[in-house]
Amino acid sequence: MTRSFLVATVLLSLAVPAQAASAEPAGAGAGPKQAKKGPVKVFILAGQSNMEGQAAADLEGKDYNDAKGTLATLMKDPAKASLYMHLKDDKGQWAVREDVWVWYKPETGPVKCGPLTLGFTVYGGRHHFGPELEFGHVLGNHLANQVLLIKTAWGGKSLSKDFRPPSSGGEVGPYYTKMLADVREALADLKKSFPGYDGGGYELAGFVWWHGWNDFCGGKAAVEEYEKNLVNLIKDVRTDLKTPRLPVVIGELTGPWGADCKDAAAVAIRKAQAGAVARPEFKGNALFVETHDFVRKPEESPCPGHGHHEFANAETYFLVGQALGDGMKKLLP
Repeated sequence: MTRSFLVATVLLSLAVPAQAASAEPAGAGAGPKQAKKGPVKVFILAGQSNMEGQAAADLEGKDYNDAKGTLATLMKDPAKASLYMHLKDDKGQWAVREDVWVWYKPETGPVKCGPLTLGFTVYGGRHHFGPELEFGHVLGNHLANQVLLIKTAWGGKSLSKDFRPPSSGGEVGPYYTKMLADVREALADLKKSFPGYDGGGYELAGFVWWHGWNDFCGGKAAVEEYEKNLVNLIKDVRTDLKTPRLPVVIGELTGPWGADCKDAAAVAIRKAQAGAVARPEFKGNALFVETHDFVRKPEESPCPGHGHHEFANAETYFLVGQALGDGMKKLLP
């Protein structure tokens, strides 16, 4: 698969039907009371369109490859069903987890906030999800505290320009600024977003970055400076949020490639991501998580032409979320 073909899939994505942005927050309201004790453990999930959430849950028909690779289809597979059974309740509905909250402000449309379930994406309804779904289950199972996931992800955004951190010089990326503004907005009035909040305070507990596509497509300079920019992103986020040892998990650029990726730019981005967290100053407080083994074949996925979105394959997004969560667990005290 050539790089020119992969870049072209971004343009093709405009022709594929997508659901309109929701006018209502998914899973609105946190219930009558906070499910677990405070302080609330807060995790920031940042990146671009894959972190926004492109996995298809239960969409069918020819536009979604007759539901191949959707979450609903996976759950019918006897060999895999047990892995996903916690995602539905005893009535067969998508499970809602009260001890994990999600706050997400899409680039257009209202804030979506509430207990963890499907639908915290740029699409309407509960037909899509991102890595936050299983990440939330992993951290919810691990921690005795209430968990809050703040998603700061917007499609088509580079690290070299859009998320450019202050220490990289030049103009600070507008989405770096927006990321911090959204985190502060989410934390400014937890009671408003989550009526069940008990007022016990919060603790910034971790930062997750799953990203890379736009820099991979962004030319030689964007690729060559990715490691430097990622190092600066980690340091600047910690500085600006006043959390000098904030645990950081970097998810590998996934895309349509497996472990045998031959594209030089993609290989370079992956090496840059691993190299950034391998620096001595990040020992014990930052981790690189490989995701290439989670890529599934396009013909076995809902959107075969969307290599940039991992073909919308639900298994890919579930496993990425699980791996990011397991990585974060290793860094937590």
